Amino acid sequence: MKNRELGRSGIRIAPIVFGGNVFGWTADEARSFSLLDRFLERGFNAIDTADVYSAWGEGLSGGESETVLGSWLARSGRRDDVVLMTKVGMWREREGLSAANIEAAVNDSLRRLRTDYLDVYFAHIDDDKVPLDETLTAFNKLVEAGKVRALGASNYSADRLREALKVSNEQGLARYEVVQPRYNLHDREDFEVNLASLVQEEQLAVVSYFSLASGFLTGKYRKAEDILGTARERMVTDYATERGFGIVAELSAVASELGAKPSQLALAWLLSRPAVTAPIVSATSLAQLDEILEASNLSVPADALQRLDKASQY
Repeated sequence: MKNRELGRSGIRIAPIVFGGNVFGWTADEARSFSLLDRFLERGFNAIDTADVYSAWGEGLSGGESETVLGSWLARSGRRDDVVLMTKVGMWREREGLSAANIEAAVNDSLRRLRTDYLDVYFAHIDDDKVPLDETLTAFNKLVEAGKVRALGASNYSADRLREALKVSNEQGLARYEVVQPRYNLHDREDFEVNLASLVQEEQLAVVSYFSLASGFLTGKYRKAEDILGTARERMVTDYATERGFGIVAELSAVASELGAKPSQLALAWLLSRPAVTAPIVSATSLAQLDEILEASNLSVPADALQRLDKASQY
C-alpha cells in the first residue's frame, strides 16, 4: 500500500481516510475504539472529523466525535501514528470563519481531541461574510504557532478556492493544501468540470466525502422500493433516479466479475482518478471496515473503469 502526499505539505497518508462522523453517534465509544484500533492495525493512518459532528443526532449537540477520538488517542498513545483532520465553520456553536471564531474553535477542538496540534485544519464551509485575508491570516497564525501543520478547504467553489490561493500567495500566508469536495461515481460533474483542473494545476490534495453516495453505491438499493422505510431513505432519495440505478447496476455487474463488492469497486474507481488522493469513508462495524479497506488492494482493469465511466456519464 503506497502512501500519498497531501499537497505540498510533506504529510503522507494511506489511500483511505476514516470518516469520524460516526464516533459518538452511530458507533458508541467502545465500538469507535475497536474501529480505530483495526484501522491502524491494517496500516491506515488518516482520520477525518469536525467540531460539528454529530450535532444532528438525537440527544447530541456537537463535539461528540472529537471527544471520543480524543479519548481513544489518550488511551492508545497513538497520536504520532495518526494524521488527524478536523474542521471549523459549520457548527452553530462556532459558526463562520472570522479570526476570533477560528481562534476559539481550534482551542476547543484541541481540548476535545486531547492533543496540542492538528495535522490538517479545514474550513468546513466557505464564509463569504468574512474577507478571505482575515480567514487566511487567522489560519496562518495557527500554522506559525505550531497548532496546525496544514490547511484545508471543504465545500469551496473553484472560483473561491482560486481566489483564496491568490490571497495566500500575494500575502505570503500558508495556503490551503487539501480540498474536501463531494465526489463519487454518481456525483461527478461539479468536481470534474470545475475543480479537478485547478487542484491538479496547484498540486492540491483531494480527500473526497460522500465517497459511497451516503451508502447508495454499496449496491443495496437496486430499485426505489429498496429505499422506502430504510434508515437512509432521506439521504439516498435523490440518487433514486434512472441514472442512479443504472450506475448501481453496472457497478454491481463489474464488481461481481472482479470478485469484489460494489463498495470496494466504487472506492477503487475514486482511487483511480488522477486528482484524488484518498476517499473518506465511514464504518460502524469491523466487518464493514475490513470490506471497505480492501478497496485499496483492488486492481481494476482499464476496460472495467471505462464501463463505470460510461454508466455514470453526466
